[in-house]
Amino acid sequence: MDNTKAYQCLGAIDPLPDLIQRTNKYLLDLRLAKWITQKQYEQLITSGFDLVKQLQQWSRNNFRQDTLFCTIDVTDLYTMVPQIEGVLSLRKMLHQLKLKQVGKLKVETIIRLSRFVIKNNYFSYNGQYYHQVRGGAMGSPLTLTISNCYMYFFERQIVNQIRNSGGLYFRYIDDIFITINWPVRHLLKEVDRWNKFDENIKLSENIGSSADFLDLHIENQDGQLFTTVYQKPSYEPYYLPFNSIHPLHMKKNIVFTMLLRCIRYCSTFQAYLDEREKLRMALLLNKYPNKFIDEQFNHVWLKLNIDQPLTFNNYKHYRQQVIDSPVKEKVPVDYGKTMFVHFTYCSSMKTFPGKFHTLWNKYFGESPINEIIPVLGTRNVQNLQRRLTHTRSSNIIA
Repeated sequence: MDNTKAYQCLGAIDPLPDLIQRTNKYLLDLRLAKWITQKQYEQLITSGFDLVKQLQQWSRNNFRQDTLFCTIDVTDLYTMVPQIEGVLSLRKMLHQLKLKQVGKLKVETIIRLSRFVIKNNYFSYNGQYYHQVRGGAMGSPLTLTISNCYMYFFERQIVNQIRNSGGLYFRYIDDIFITINWPVRHLLKEVDRWNKFDENIKLSENIGSSADFLDLHIENQDGQLFTTVYQKPSYEPYYLPFNSIHPLHMKKNIVFTMLLRCIRYCSTFQAYLDEREKLRMALLLNKYPNKFIDEQFNHVWLKLNIDQPLTFNNYKHYRQQVIDSPVKEKVPVDYGKTMFVHFTYCSSMKTFPGKFHTLWNKYFGESPINEIIPVLGTRNVQNLQRRLTHTRSSNIIA
């Protein structure tokens, strides 16, 4: 707290009752103005796979023996973004996108709500209450959005400079990746210059012929691009145990997703074999039967239209086929026409989803209610372990 100066001590006076009263009044005023009609959602997503595709395409014409990789960490981004300037960057972003409203929420309302939320973050520590006067709360979707907007305008000049020099620039929140054919000394000099753009943004760089970014390991091997899966030193091979009371499709999806990542990330057949065996060992440690693992591996080949075993000779061809396959976009949920049904899953309920949809179609197939789409979801059994590890009291105000 002393390093970032982001918090102000309020002593032992609890600010929560007053905050709740002001929040209720603020939201009520907006409700009466008919500006708020439903929940609003915003989400930003990226992945290591996007970087693989961009790197692969860029390397065809630009990769050299002296090509550098540079990863940059933005120090304490969430607590270093000034609150007022952060909200203004959100307004500037909406203006640049030429948006007058998002969904049914007007831009003016978004800015007013954002300013209210960002300036009213409190917490208690050692009997003292603190008010956050700089940055936003960790884990808050609004903090993420404002930080991304603030960084977007900070990095405009850097992005243009890198791209005009024939390099690549990517960012995931507070982590930056650059690859470019500059001498190390020149790149260090430029990072030092970028550090003077904004007193609130401090960049810490790591430059070399290899880099780890998100879950991707990247190397320059004598002018050849090499990539594979990266796992942090703190990584532990824990997945959903096979003997856990969860629907079987969840366990199948784990195997499918992890093996698909191996193929996408591993640029050589040997790297793929190494990662596949690491995955197999991790699954075995989590009680997955070897026969089940093999069945799911074969299912992956079937889904990816790979009709023969992978070898050193054909791996590059089939991997490229997988990379070039269109990624199925997530269909947005129409909450006005969707009904969510949750049930507690146990081994005796395996056939319930099929029976539910059969009965639904039987009794509501010709009814107007059939316009509503039922979506089934599962809850975990409230067993002793879950009760013992449940730490949050139900009467705590979130």
